[in-house]
Amino acid sequence: MDTASTYDDPATARGPVSRAPRALATEAVHAGRDDLARQGLHAPPIDLSTTYPSYDSRAEAARIDAFAADGADPAGPPVYGRLGNPTVARFETALARLEGTESAVAFASGMAALSAVLLARATTGLRHVVAVRPLYGCSDHLLTAGLLGTEVTWTDPAGITDALRPDTGLVLVESPANPTLAELDLGAVAHACGTVPLLADNTFATPVLQRPAELGARLVLHSATKYLGGHGDVLAGVVACDEEFAGQLRRIRFATGGVLHPLAGYLLLRGLSTLPIRVRAASTSAAELVHRLTADPRVARVHYPRLGGAMIAFEVHDDPHEVISRVRLITPAVSLGSVDTLIQHPASISHRVVDADDRRGAGVSDGLLRLSVGLEGVDDLWADLDGALGMF
Repeated sequence: MDTASTYDDPATARGPVSRAPRALATEAVHAGRDDLARQGLHAPPIDLSTTYPSYDSRAEAARIDAFAADGADPAGPPVYGRLGNPTVARFETALARLEGTESAVAFASGMAALSAVLLARATTGLRHVVAVRPLYGCSDHLLTAGLLGTEVTWTDPAGITDALRPDTGLVLVESPANPTLAELDLGAVAHACGTVPLLADNTFATPVLQRPAELGARLVLHSATKYLGGHGDVLAGVVACDEEFAGQLRRIRFATGGVLHPLAGYLLLRGLSTLPIRVRAASTSAAELVHRLTADPRVARVHYPRLGGAMIAFEVHDDPHEVISRVRLITPAVSLGSVDTLIQHPASISHRVVDADDRRGAGVSDGLLRLSVGLEGVDDLWADLDGALGMF
């Protein structure tokens, strides 16, 4: 195709500023693609360019200066792959629409996205973070170890307001939380934050089940590797937020280089189109498995959020490592949100980097298993779980 047509109007590629409300399923299919038919295209193009020719170096310099000032997307054609990419921009547009925010900024991984948020706050002298456990193990470790110069105060939801300090730059929560699926009242948490930005990790729920920005969160984080991609073949992170904060994140991304590859952006945009169907189908199977696990004497406790979803955590009387060794259909692997069902032992993998006392104090027991329910037949999944749970 004529590549010039891809960049005729970047604002058009990002979609109209205002529109009549559309169903989530409709946005999932069409957001980020609104300009395609006018270009004679059906599938979004993949732009793999790392650099872009320009014969007007004065104008290019002015656009770079404008980006440096506030992080806004440069008007006109792209400049350099680390500054921005049209394919990735389509995914960012679509995700912002689904989360109900002004903007979204994509990164090479979920941890790169979280790191950018922490750095953005630290650059203004706000290095203190208030956080509620449990969090994803690597998020916990990043905060506890102070690897980015941050200081963290761990608290329960009721203690958030008292934990705030003049140098607090962020409150960080997950709901449902990884891996216990503990839920928070995000509206109450946002109120407790006052003027401090609330970052809610929405990886487990996805915008299909909840939209934290509507409940008061200024920042919504996703490990896009999980449900947004949905097929276990892309590594990515994204933050949905207002445009002012997005500008800060783009400048951090440009400076640190945590950019998302265009092919990953394409796969994520494709993944979003089936996100509502995948999440709802997997959630239906998960609810049935919860019913069967709860009634099974080999299972000590089942954790499942009131919100629903496709994630289950359960504690077993048997050795959890033996249960994992006996699955045959279910995939014994870290991560979640794929079309196939995954099982893992958080205390050994995803939360291994968390201090053992902190881990157990947050409800991550040594007998806890985390199950990410996929799209297989529920009876087939239960047959595999039944055999893996062994004799009682």
